[in-house]
Amino acid sequence: MIMKKYQPALELGTQLNIQNGDVSEENGILKITGTAKTSYEKNIIWDKIKAIGGQNPTDIKADIKIADNSVYHYHTVKSGESLGKIAKHYYDDSLKYKEIYEANTNILKNPDLIHPNQVLLIPKV
Repeated sequence: MIMKKYQPALELGTQLNIQNGDVSEENGILKITGTAKTSYEKNIIWDKIKAIGGQNPTDIKADIKIADNSVYHYHTVKSGESLGKIAKHYYDDSLKYKEIYEANTNILKNPDLIHPNQVLLIPKV
């Protein structure tokens, strides 16, 4: 029953291709382990868990590690995006586009010129 309750979080883990994942249920507690690619992916899994079980759920224990702790995330640019929109998505602050630009000067020469399918490093801020 607990596994069914948290099924959306488990499905999100599958969509994100969480590595070394394991799910078990013991004494009414769902135990999840795995490795997310980035801190961002770990955070969105935790957000999903909290959306289901509340801010401090007692019926689930998740041990999610991070494969690449040096960055916040990697983002593939989609048509119509700007650094400001991307910054708003990850940091809830469009002015942090400057941090994204600075982290990607190896591929970006102008913060106003990005192209679909470019993979940008989203730094920890």
